[in-house]
Amino acid sequence: MTVDDATGPTLLPATAMAGRDEPVDRILATAYELFSRRGIRGVGVNELISSSGVSKATFYRHFPSKDALVLAFLELRDQVWTVDLIVAEASRRGNTPEERLLAVFDVFGDWFQREDFEACSFINVLLEMGAGHPLGKASIDYLSRIRGHIQALAEEAGLDRPEEFSRSWHILMKGSIISATEGDALASKRAQQMARWLIEHHRGL
Repeated sequence: MTVDDATGPTLLPATAMAGRDEPVDRILATAYELFSRRGIRGVGVNELISSSGVSKATFYRHFPSKDALVLAFLELRDQVWTVDLIVAEASRRGNTPEERLLAVFDVFGDWFQREDFEACSFINVLLEMGAGHPLGKASIDYLSRIRGHIQALAEEAGLDRPEEFSRSWHILMKGSIISATEGDALASKRAQQMARWLIEHHRGL
């Protein structure tokens, strides 16, 4: 999803925006673009209103505060990024639970090469706002959901200590994202190699 300076925000996939009316669609599409690329504090309400092409009254009717919009953005990010990109694509690429786990890093490798690669919004918001802020707490909750997806695959694969496994695996995911942001073109491959070792470590005896 991109923003065209002439026509305004490109709308997000219909599946992600189902059940919303057109002004909310435009506001969320704008917020998704701006927040994912520039963070929360770097984007003001006036810019959000102007870029989405809605009136101030319309904006506040749907989102009474900027924090309310950020929470909606995080929810949308979970659907678009975690569920529709990472989980769904890894499931498509792998035939077994272990293959689907490892495919996460193949999906990451493709994502890291995209021109619109914008790192992990949940990590970004958590670091920007802090763990004690409501938005930071919401980000922690969404990061926990990602671990939940990994834990479910680990359980399906019959790995030992699946909750511990999911936490270690998530460290590899988050670390590879940071390394890719630093410019490491092989971040996903390095993480995938360590992921193979982690799977072996957690195999049932």
